[in-house]
Amino acid sequence: MKRKVRILMAKPGLDGHDRGIKVLAAAYRDTGMEVIYLGLRQTPAMIVSAALQEDVDVIALSSLNNAHMTIFPNVLNLMKEKGLDNVLLVGGGIIPPKDIKELEKLGMGKLFGPGTRVKETIDYINKWVETNRR
Repeated sequence: MKRKVRILMAKPGLDGHDRGIKVLAAAYRDTGMEVIYLGLRQTPAMIVSAALQEDVDVIALSSLNNAHMTIFPNVLNLMKEKGLDNVLLVGGGIIPPKDIKELEKLGMGKLFGPGTRVKETIDYINKWVETNRR
């Protein structure tokens, strides 16, 4: 039997806007993904530690407070330090195009902006996991 996609979702930093990530978590769960939602005000260390403990395929972060250029690279660096080389890191929020390019150069997966269809995110995650599953 094929293992479900395991996705850890979190709101890093001081961002308190969690409506969107909760909608995504419910949609992912409804498609059969196993969702671990850490909630608000997570540090990069907390996120990576939970990803290790939960043996996830994907880490999904949501940032609406303009801290993405600090938090996302910190999560990436911790993932590399802890050997999470085969885990996809995706993000969403209000992220300027120039920052998206820089984050993708650093190794982030796709970054989704406001108005992205939920199905697009699901399709991207499923395709990545199918191609890169351990």
